[in-house]
Amino acid sequence: MLIGSPGSGKSTVGEALAERLGSDLLCTDTEIERRAGKPVGDIFIEDGEEHFRALEREVVAEGLRAWEGVIAVGGGAVLDEATRKDLEGHHVVYLHVEFGEAAKRVGMDVARPLLAGNPRTRLRQLLNERLPVYERLATVTVETTGYHPEEIVDAILPSLAGQDTGRAQQ
Repeated sequence: MLIGSPGSGKSTVGEALAERLGSDLLCTDTEIERRAGKPVGDIFIEDGEEHFRALEREVVAEGLRAWEGVIAVGGGAVLDEATRKDLEGHHVVYLHVEFGEAAKRVGMDVARPLLAGNPRTRLRQLLNERLPVYERLATVTVETTGYHPEEIVDAILPSLAGQDTGRAQQ
């Protein structure tokens, strides 16, 4: 289970980790788009954030019950109390990214509706709001700033093999 802010690398690292493990990746945002038949941005605009969050809660819960591979959870999913409870007891890898790096990776991405308006300011707000939640849920925290996805996977793998002592900071 991968969690983290926008731009932390959940999808990219998730793909690399799943490949390394010989499994599949469930990207919750991609699954939500598949079920809704439209992009996340359109769901927010046409159906509202509340509808999106309900879909997200459902996809995460189903993934935790039945998915055998890697799960990359949308950045805001952890704000839902039911989702936080569902994540408890699971191996949760928090992909930490510094603000400047996240801003570069996200850029002016219009597909990220929560960054509408002033993306840099909104991203900083999101990071500040969510950081304590990410840290509290994390079984392992891995720094992504300045690292290639394969290096990040290398930092995650020992925790999956039970070799972690709590934090896998690079």
